Amino acid sequence: MKRMLDMSPEYKTEERRISLFAKLFPTVSFYFKAVVIIFKNSRMAKRSMHGRTEWSRSSQAILRAIESVGVKIEMKGMEHVKAVEGPCIFVANHMSTLETLILPVMLLPFKDITFIVKESLVKYPVFKHVMTSTNPIVLGRTNAREDLITVLKEGEQKLKEGKSIVVFPQTTRSITFEPEKFNTIGVKLAKRVCVPVIPIALKTDAWGYGKIFKDFGRIDPSLTVRFAFGEPLMVKDRGMEEQNKIIEFIENKLKEWRE
Repeated sequence: MKRMLDMSPEYKTEERRISLFAKLFPTVSFYFKAVVIIFKNSRMAKRSMHGRTEWSRSSQAILRAIESVGVKIEMKGMEHVKAVEGPCIFVANHMSTLETLILPVMLLPFKDITFIVKESLVKYPVFKHVMTSTNPIVLGRTNAREDLITVLKEGEQKLKEGKSIVVFPQTTRSITFEPEKFNTIGVKLAKRVCVPVIPIALKTDAWGYGKIFKDFGRIDPSLTVRFAFGEPLMVKDRGMEEQNKIIEFIENKLKEWRE
């Protein structure tokens, strides 16, 4: 996967043979493989053996696992990531659990990254060990002012250390994109540290929401997973122009994919 990303700004799932079991039971087939991958990496993380390389490999394994049940993945715009020297901030819409798991294999070959995550993710059974090993910025999501202070303080430190940050400004995962709920936390951090922002539009509804547990929904192979990386933006003044450009990029891509 690393070789593929280094060689091309685009990625598209190649035609492959899908097993009969995966065709009949794509959700069961995928989750079985995903659980094995996560348990393996959780054990490594508990032993402090889960670094950048291991994270990239496990992310690649998840990508291959969801492709193995018939889900197709398309990615465009990677040349914008390659063009930026030094750390940056990735700002994306948030649709499902999938982007958190497979964005690392797309970005880690070029950038050392971490995520801004909600507190519950670092308390999740098993997965918490993997998540904490990536040294994320953790937010409580109960006090917006405290969260902003945390992001600005810890984010500035990580960026100065050369680590790029992935931000999902929406308050929660949603299939629909609502600009009014898309906060400016990523733009504010970029302005503070003078680093570029790269917008990411994504469509990952092939991983649905569960009725009992939201994280464990149905896998729908008929829906293509799509990622698009936009041109880097340097934040000026209050950042409203850049915020609007990010929102416009995401809205236009989602509209294009729907049509």
